[in-house]
Amino acid sequence: MNSVQKPRFTYPKAAKLKSKSGIDRLFLEGKSLFVYPIRAVCIFHPKAAEEVSVKVGVSVSKRHFKRATDRNRIKRLLREAYRLNQGLVPEQKTHDLSCMLTFIGKEMPDFKTIFKNVGEILRQLNP
Repeated sequence: MNSVQKPRFTYPKAAKLKSKSGIDRLFLEGKSLFVYPIRAVCIFHPKAAEEVSVKVGVSVSKRHFKRATDRNRIKRLLREAYRLNQGLVPEQKTHDLSCMLTFIGKEMPDFKTIFKNVGEILRQLNP
């Protein structure tokens, strides 16, 4: 058997940005990155005692997508694109990263576009 470890492409519950205070702080102090049709608001903050150093959330505007099924599909695409591209996030020893990926387009995207744009945003991240 080969003892080479494969990279783990997981997106566990602990890596999801869910706390209201964390999201509020993110939108107040974070910097915005934009690759159409995705806007990312990200903030680096001092290392915490948590086991996960990168927390990511996704959102889709109800204004452009009235149906919950459409919004949920786009959120699934965003989460999957992040999960596959998370190796592009720069490794930080002294900082944690919180990021919110927001889909701002007006038409239903395909996965290829989402994947490429999320990858581009993650490459732009530097503290």
